Amino acid sequence: MYDDEDLAEIRASREEWEEETRDPVLDAHGERNERFATVSNLEIDDLYTPEDVADIDFEEDIGFPGEEPYTRGPYPTMYRGQTWTMRQFAGFGTAEETNERFHYLIENGQTGLSTAFDMPSLMGKDSDDPLSDGEVGKEGVAVDTLRDMEILFDGIDIGEVSTSFTINPSAPVIFAMYVALADEKGVPREELRGTFQNDMLKEFIAQKEWVIPPEPSLDLVTDTVEFAIDETPGIYPISVSGYHIREAGSTAIQELAFTLADGFAYVEDAAERGLDVDDVAPQLSFFFNSHNSIFEEVAKFRAGRRIYARIMDEWYGAEDEASKRLKFHTQTAGQSLTAQQPLNNIVRVTIQALAGVLGGTQSLHTNSFDEALALPSEQAVRVALRTQQIIADESGAADSVDPLAGSFMVESLTDEVEEKTMAYLEELKEMGDGSVRDGVLEGIEQGYFHREIQEASYEYQERVDDGEEVVVGVNKYTVEDDPEPDLLHVDEEVQDRQLARLAEVKEERDDGAVEEALASLDAAIENDENVMPSVVDAVKTYATMGEIMDVFETHYGAYRETIGLAS
Repeated sequence: MYDDEDLAEIRASREEWEEETRDPVLDAHGERNERFATVSNLEIDDLYTPEDVADIDFEEDIGFPGEEPYTRGPYPTMYRGQTWTMRQFAGFGTAEETNERFHYLIENGQTGLSTAFDMPSLMGKDSDDPLSDGEVGKEGVAVDTLRDMEILFDGIDIGEVSTSFTINPSAPVIFAMYVALADEKGVPREELRGTFQNDMLKEFIAQKEWVIPPEPSLDLVTDTVEFAIDETPGIYPISVSGYHIREAGSTAIQELAFTLADGFAYVEDAAERGLDVDDVAPQLSFFFNSHNSIFEEVAKFRAGRRIYARIMDEWYGAEDEASKRLKFHTQTAGQSLTAQQPLNNIVRVTIQALAGVLGGTQSLHTNSFDEALALPSEQAVRVALRTQQIIADESGAADSVDPLAGSFMVESLTDEVEEKTMAYLEELKEMGDGSVRDGVLEGIEQGYFHREIQEASYEYQERVDDGEEVVVGVNKYTVEDDPEPDLLHVDEEVQDRQLARLAEVKEERDDGAVEEALASLDAAIENDENVMPSVVDAVKTYATMGEIMDVFETHYGAYRETIGLAS
């Protein structure tokens, strides 16, 4: 971007500035820290100049929004055309209670729905399973049968609204329920819009919610991709999720590298199934964390788009431009929220949300200030949503596309994040003898990801404990009197109400039809067919979540191995 003569003059001017202007101040007063670094411990220089971006080629590395390498965003007008989707996560208690929260959010200006499920639903267990006792409706909505899905979306036009489902091992069942609901309501399947998290590789790497082993789990994910391509083109069947990798303690670079690796693994598995890369890639979406180091996060998002575009082209031969556009949802960092002085979390969330916007996210969830203490209260949810609306309508951050492009610091950090991320991707590819998918599976088996994340998490906590990393209200600026805000409490009768509805559904349904549908699913697995049509048929008979997942577990076996201890 600068010729050698310009750089020489800038270098000489910097040296003069350091000697005559900066150094006398340093000698007299010093700096407030011995070292400055991001949350991920990338060192931050005191000053960035054109020297730091001397190797950048504007056309190749930065370019223009809506064009390769998509560093500046996947679409030409970005938020000047329309703002990101404001998609607040919601779910607790029964379907009725979550339906009320959905309507509340829509009435307050939310533009997309995002569904949280309780632990039994996440793990494919029915509410009346002994293992579910005490967990029903506690950290998300309980969904046992199609009946719950009908109530959950009562009064909501699923042909118009875009809905996200944070569900993984049991994602095929929830996907099938949503399709069955559309059929019931007369909504054409191709009009459905939304996203299923359905990222099982991330589960084995970080979040640790699984039912069956990694390889058959991957097969099921590919079944949903194939089904979505044929039946629900407006649905993203996978949201490749770095969010939980970051929440587990990874650095920003590990989050980006491991997430992209998972995405490429899904592309490779689909290709082995015989699916074309240009059919598969546009069906993928991604999901990232946004933490406190605002410039590191912006650099992560920009580097991620650039890496994705180039690898989809060079490694996988993608030709469709839609296959090279990295599209992602962002959620502010739950791990950063503190129980101490919880109102401080409003500021943290604002910074993190701004990073997501400046980094070009397609949709955004802002955490509520009370989430370190309980499920979000309505007041806290409203503040979180208003935070997005103020950024969109008052801050000016959405008025220009990629407004930080050309910043010496941001471009330098973007290059650094790209370089370090590519090193991880090449290592994983080598672990798989040329296959990223096989490298990811080998990394899971050998505990590679767990060790990498554990070391990063330990190093971060050491810096917090030593006071090198400041957490306001926790290791600095603490107060003795810290009143607790009003918290949302889930009614203890939720479980009783859910069990009563499940019993009623079982009493009213046609048990013969259920048995026949489950037998058809069993046969589809046995014959190595795509299971999704059979799962849709099963949920239409009001077969339960647990009954369907039991069929998978019977075939593939429960995954109960200890991960991360291999030498």
